[in-house]
Amino acid sequence: MIEPIENPAADQIAVWHRTFAPRAYNHTWTFLDKDGLSREEEVQMLTSTFAQRFHWYEVGEPRNWAIADWQVSRVAAVLGYADLARRFGEHSLQVCHENDLDPFVTGFAHEAIARAAADVDDVTTFSSHLELAKGLLSQIEDPEERDVLSADLTEMSEA
Repeated sequence: MIEPIENPAADQIAVWHRTFAPRAYNHTWTFLDKDGLSREEEVQMLTSTFAQRFHWYEVGEPRNWAIADWQVSRVAAVLGYADLARRFGEHSLQVCHENDLDPFVTGFAHEAIARAAADVDDVTTFSSHLELAKGLLSQIEDPEERDVLSADLTEMSEA
């Protein structure tokens, strides 16, 4: 059995969370960007996305939380867990609304719900959230952010 570090200071724990949150987030993307995942890679992707969420909720701010929930939703959708994908997409959107987050993050929360709805052929929810996300594109000031969301929405529209 591995013994935990005894009595770490709160600031030391915060540093660990702040270190591991983006590492786990980026690690998850190595799998999301890959085609043809093995079962072990699917497990790694799922566990790393939950790890990033855990760490962000310890030290992040609402924007980090919404993005963390979005990534969990995306991974769940990719793996075919539509109910889980929708739950985390809805939580991402809730965090966006409760904290008046920017249109980029809010657009991706809608994208997450639409993607989860597509997995179960819920055309009404898919169409509604896809249109809400598209409606936010013009409000995104950063052209790179706008292009990232637009590309995902276009890909979903064509599927």
